Amino acid sequence: MKTRQSISHWAGIVLLALSACQTTQADPNAGAAAVNHALAGKAVWEEKCRTVAGEKIYRKVENVEGLLLMKVRPERSDRELADRMWPGAAFARESRADEYITTFLGYEEGGSTLDNTPTLVTPQYRGSINTNRNPGGVPGYRWVEVIDGKDGQRYHYSGRYEEPWQTDKTYLKGYIKFFLDKAPATGPFPRYGVTYEDHVIPEDRYLGIASSTIKVLDLETQEVLGEMTRYAWSPGAPSRVNPSPWLTAYRCPDHARGTNAASRKFVDQILIPAKDK
Repeated sequence: MKTRQSISHWAGIVLLALSACQTTQADPNAGAAAVNHALAGKAVWEEKCRTVAGEKIYRKVENVEGLLLMKVRPERSDRELADRMWPGAAFARESRADEYITTFLGYEEGGSTLDNTPTLVTPQYRGSINTNRNPGGVPGYRWVEVIDGKDGQRYHYSGRYEEPWQTDKTYLKGYIKFFLDKAPATGPFPRYGVTYEDHVIPEDRYLGIASSTIKVLDLETQEVLGEMTRYAWSPGAPSRVNPSPWLTAYRCPDHARGTNAASRKFVDQILIPAKDK
């Protein structure tokens, strides 16, 4: 029996062929050429998934309250999602800018079964990251710091929760609102940091393949505590069928839920967040 993943890969190739035939009807060989090109990319991507991609954890640190985000995923446009050479393509579905910062502060929640039984967050089954702070959620970090690329200053970010229903009865009772607070950092430099490097390799990009590596660092000892390399593959160029191919790319490694917080869900396996007070 074919796996769901292999079926979805073939479905993507079929859609690519249909798109090619629609847009290049004057050339009867265009569809076959597009499929052959996609198959070549798929083969290389699968080989990268077997031999290069994956998570490597060298040392874990318990009870970490905060860290330095050495880079923050910048905002992206629809144009970048359609650009074969866009550096951030491997993490196209990741949150950007302030939302990227928030993923490190948010709580992780599991899903539910068909009979609405809650599922717990485990190392094998990761959940989604949000700021709802529902009972049973696994906490993130208490703070993160970022060096602003515009002014070069270090800023301290933390989450703040308020209950507006206490004073404004237009809100439902029990509603909790999240605020992302930002202030100049005044404390010592964080010991632990997270960075990433997006790879733009022309021969890979020609085949619709993008890659990126996340690294977790001990900034005091210059030790690499862990690294994750991801490969993404999109079967074809932008088309009417799929105008943003990087959003629908196949990824390894990946999570079934919470694809917008993949970096956080790797980092918190190494720098274990402190529990709620």
